[in-house]
Amino acid sequence: MISAVPGTRARSVLAEGPGRRFADVRWVAETGSTNADAMELMRQGEPEGIVLVADYQTAGRGRAGRPWTAPPGASLLLTVLLRPPAAVMDLATMAVAVAAASAVEAVAGFAPRLKWPNDLVWPGDGSGPDRKLAGILAEADWPLGVEVTAGWRVPAPHERAVVVVGIGINVDWPDQLPSELAEIAVACNHIVPTPVDREELLIALLNALGPRYDALAAGDRTGLLAAWRERSATLGRRVRVELSSGDVEGMAVDVNGQGHLVVETSDGQRHSLAVGDVVHLRPV
Repeated sequence: MISAVPGTRARSVLAEGPGRRFADVRWVAETGSTNADAMELMRQGEPEGIVLVADYQTAGRGRAGRPWTAPPGASLLLTVLLRPPAAVMDLATMAVAVAAASAVEAVAGFAPRLKWPNDLVWPGDGSGPDRKLAGILAEADWPLGVEVTAGWRVPAPHERAVVVVGIGINVDWPDQLPSELAEIAVACNHIVPTPVDREELLIALLNALGPRYDALAAGDRTGLLAAWRERSATLGRRVRVELSSGDVEGMAVDVNGQGHLVVETSDGQRHSLAVGDVVHLRPV
């Protein structure tokens, strides 16, 4: 059960634990989008570490602006406001993904896999496609000290960037999913019989993210990339990466230091891809 005032227990536990950087938890019953709310706080100059949680979002979004709606109270919906050094800002999404997978394993008792670039998936018995347990959406804004009217420029490595990272983890959905989701989505209650407490899941996620983000902000990419590779559902599989300039199909062989997916095509060429929608293909 969630505490009478959602987030109260999370704030108390996090303040004393490894997630204390993220102890400023603000939980509401309903909002348009926690990412949009976090971007507004960023523009007001609020510090990093604020965590916005909502029971329901009326304007939730996924990649490429796709709408995403979860029934009220069915998912853990949250956004974290971060100000990482620009040199490692590209890995902020990976840090949240690894922390979320660790939290699900600790609280729900099963280990989801990570699909590049931004999903937690459950492979089930392997007879069908991976199904989406959680999606992550990261959005960046102007670096500190840069006037919007002056136009965008790439921040120098020593500057702080501003990134909001939102995640929605499907926790307790109806047994019968809508037809458009039945083959592609899954929730914790479809995998394990024991109810999953959303606030416990939040605490576990932020406690896992604390030291992971601290190491990343200090410039350590190695540990995060190793943890992501260990949980990857994408590496070692044939994939098709759908890009606006044309698809790339081949074997996903690695992620590089920026978190870009490395795909080796049939002609032996390796392509480093920063963005794109990935489709896991069946073995030939």
